[in-house]
Order: sequence, then structure tokens, then C-alpha cells
Amino acid sequence: MIYRYATFIKAINLSIDYTILNISMVIAYLIVDKSYIFWASNKNYLPVVLVFNLIWLLSANITGLYEQVLNKDSIRTYQSVFKTYLLFVCLICFTIIIIIGTKAYFITREYLFYALALFGFLVGVWKLIFLAIRKSDRNLLVDARNVIIVGAGHIGKDLYHYFKTNTDKGYNVLGFFDDEPEKVIDRKLYLGSTDNCVDYVITNQVDEIFCALPVSDSGKIEQLMLDADKHLIRFKIIPDYYINSKKSMFVQNFDHIPVIAVRPEPLESMLNRMVKRLFDFLFSCFVIVFILSWLFPILAIIIKMQSKGPVLFVQLRSGRDNLPFKCYKFRSMRVNSDANKKQATRNDARITRIGAFMRRTNIDELPQFINVLMGEMSIVGPRPHMISHTEEYSKLIDQFMVRHFMKPGITGWAQVKGLRGETKTTEAMMERVEADVWYLENWSFLLDMKIIFLTVWNTVKGEKNAF
Repeated sequence: MIYRYATFIKAINLSIDYTILNISMVIAYLIVDKSYIFWASNKNYLPVVLVFNLIWLLSANITGLYEQVLNKDSIRTYQSVFKTYLLFVCLICFTIIIIIGTKAYFITREYLFYALALFGFLVGVWKLIFLAIRKSDRNLLVDARNVIIVGAGHIGKDLYHYFKTNTDKGYNVLGFFDDEPEKVIDRKLYLGSTDNCVDYVITNQVDEIFCALPVSDSGKIEQLMLDADKHLIRFKIIPDYYINSKKSMFVQNFDHIPVIAVRPEPLESMLNRMVKRLFDFLFSCFVIVFILSWLFPILAIIIKMQSKGPVLFVQLRSGRDNLPFKCYKFRSMRVNSDANKKQATRNDARITRIGAFMRRTNIDELPQFINVLMGEMSIVGPRPHMISHTEEYSKLIDQFMVRHFMKPGITGWAQVKGLRGETKTTEAMMERVEADVWYLENWSFLLDMKIIFLTVWNTVKGEKNAF
């Protein structure tokens, strides 16, 4: 269905949830605090407010709490709320108790209990109220529209089929207008010639005109557009050519010239690239200084004890724009001649004991933070493939090279969806490529945070394809 106020209601939901969260924190502060310092003046309290608010935003983004708020039924709504709240509590406890420490801001476990319990209760009551309001006023939110299609060629027929198979979109197609009646298969849907179109719309309460005429009829299209504007009728043009796929495309305007890009690329924005690069730099510095600095010598000794060869495995892999770069990993296999052409398999005899542990826990990938620091990789992105695999699969999979529009990553959307490890079939690689292209088209900083969280979570619980 078309919802007039979908974005507005989503914003209302988010705003009320945040209001409830902060009210809960203030009430818990008043219950627990004995210093009698006004909460807004307490410098130790305000950073905790920031942490709570940011973690709720991250949790809601990971679970998709605010997506399709008008479409989810009551059970799915409460499932989303429960998952978000549970994740929120876990992240709060981990962040404050383990990372920040309760002493730093004089946070007590009693305060955490009161704030989280009160927030959980109040947000549960609010969602119950929201569902009741939504049920009673749902009809006011639906915007069903009567439309007609001008042009009964293959484009017009495709559009009609879309509206008929996607009734939830709310479009009611009354019929076609075309100067060639034989193009309309169902005679009941033929409403007349294009010259009669505007008169019909005026007398039959039609909300929109969808024009699917070919570009050769540009004169008719311009006249219809002018007539629609004169009578306050919404007029939409379907391009004479479009790619026959289900993915969205991105339209830009070069002055009066519309340009259709086959895919949106958020990281083409300089600001987005700067944000991603800054995070990559800071995060990689943290890992190198606080983890690799002491873990590297320990693993180096164990790797050397278990097999001969270098500590690091260095391999040429395909990077951004398909430029090769040296990718670093802790060596998890015995030195062998197949390393640059054969993937690791389950129970692979080449893998050492420490190598098996490192691969299960993804520790072998840690040296790639050096690649990230050098700007050759990103923390999140498509996994870099061996040069030989790039050459092989680029011939078999049409979109394979698209993943090289961006830097490869230590982890990625395909990996957290379980599409990792050995690819025995072309179909398995195709699924991985589709996930990588989806990430390219839908990148956001919060999506990166979600992928990093899921990577850590999957490592803790274990993955069947990690070997």
C-alpha cells in the first residue's frame, strides 16, 4: 500500500522511543543518585546518556526495528522490539561494565537495572498503544490511487503486470489509452485513443497518468504533459528503454537531461569515502597497537614451531579497480605449491593445528589490518580473491567485476550471511557476488557497524563454513 505518512510515523516512533529512553534514565537517576546534583548539571551523567542513545540507534538499525512500521503485524512488531531491547541490554552491559567501567562515571549496577527495566516496561506499553492507534486509523493512512496507462506496448504491459502483481502498492489500473486498439489484449481494458485521455481522467476521478509511449511519439508525450499540468493531474513518464531486472536504478539530472545509473553507489560521495576511510584508519591503528603488537610474536613462535616457512602468508589478490595488491595473513598451511590456485577445503591436509584454530576464529586475517592502514583494503567490503579466481569467475559471472568498484574488506556482507569458505560451484560464487553488489549499492556507516558486530558474533558462536 501507499502510505501518506510512512516516513512521518517512522520518525514519530523513533522520537517517542528516544523520549522514553531518556525519561527512564532520568527517573533511574533520581531514584539511585544520592548527591542531589541536578541531572542536567552532572558531567559524569551526560556521557552515559550519549552512550545509551547511540547504542539504541545501533541496536535498532541492526534489527530493523523502524522498517515497515505500518506493515508489521502485532507479533512481528513485538518480536522486533524484544530483539532490539535484548541486543541493547547486551551492548549496554558490555560497553559500560567491560569497556568503560562503572567507576569512570560513577555508574552503579542498581542504576543500570532501574534504567533498563523501566525503559523495557515503558517501551512495551508504548508499542501496545501504537498498535491500537494503527489498527483504528489504518484506513486514514492508506492512499489508494486510480491510474491509467497511456501506451499499450511492452512497456505499458510490463507496468500493468507490475501493478496487478503488487496490489499492496495501492494502484488501481482502470485501463489503457492507445491509438492502436489491437495492442490491448483484454478489450475491457481499452479506454480510447490518446486524444481522449485527459477528458477521461477529468470525468472519472483518475489520480495519475502513466505514460508508456515510445520516444518516437515525443510530440504526443509533450502535449499530454501540458494538458495534465493545466488540469492539475500528476503525469509520470516511463523511459522507452530500461533494464529488465528487479534492482533499483538511480536517476540524476544533468541540467534538463535525465541520466539513469544502473546502480546507486553511496561511496562515490567524497564525504562517505572520507567517513569510511577515517574509521578504517582509526580502527586499524587500534587493532595493530593493542592486539597485533603482543599477539604477533606469540603466534609467530607457534607457527614456526609447527611448520617450516614464513610467519606471514603474502599473496597477490584483486583490489579496487582490479589492481593487484599484496594481501597479508598469518600462515595457516604448510608451504605448498597449490597455495595460489587451490582454495582451502574441509579437513584440508595442508592446514596446521594452529592454522585450523586461526581459521575457525578468523585470527589469520588480523595482519590485513596492515593492508587497511596502508589504504589497500577496508575493514568492511567484498573479500579479495586470488588473481586466478578473478580471471576464472569474471568469465562465468556477469557481475563479478562489479565488486571491484570498491576496496576489498577483511569482512563483508557475504561473510556475515554465511557465504564464505570454499565455493564448490559457480552458483555458490554467484550468491557471494550478489551479496557483495548489494553491499556496494546499499552502503552506510551503520551497515558497516552492523557487519562488524555480526562478524564478532558469528566468530563467538562459530561458523560451519569457517575452516
